[in-house]
Amino acid sequence: MALDRWIALAFIALCCVYGYAAFFTMDDSLPPILRRNPIWPSTFPKMLAVAGIIVGMMVLFAPKTVKPAAATADKADGTMDITRLREYQLIPALALVVLMLGYAMALRPLGFLGSTTLFLMLGAMILGERKLYILIPVSALSAWSIWYLVQEVLGIFLRPWPAFMA
Repeated sequence: MALDRWIALAFIALCCVYGYAAFFTMDDSLPPILRRNPIWPSTFPKMLAVAGIIVGMMVLFAPKTVKPAAATADKADGTMDITRLREYQLIPALALVVLMLGYAMALRPLGFLGSTTLFLMLGAMILGERKLYILIPVSALSAWSIWYLVQEVLGIFLRPWPAFMA
């Protein structure tokens, strides 16, 4: 089985676990008055789980296309060749994963605005952006815009500043 189908199978398994949590465990702690609402806190996770399973099945059961020998020699079709794994840019991809973990760990100590701004700046630098005069204001404005939408428009509390400033 090709690598993309193994990844799709793992994605389907992850969506099944997420869907189980969304369908059977998330709504148990709701107060009785909220159980009459048409939209529950688990509505969006349920939709995500179902959509993820559908997309994973589409990838898993998609017909395999046969490419001519000239197209497969240089992998111009966009598929990943596991035998040439060292030729791919794995270091930036792994650095982004580590940066995401660091972002999750920095949310409480640095606050949303600081950690999100730092995450966007460092992520763009990993991906190749070097113009700091563009990078700093765009990351700060993006972090502030997201915070404003979540905090003020949606009404969900999101601590903007570090924990020691609260």
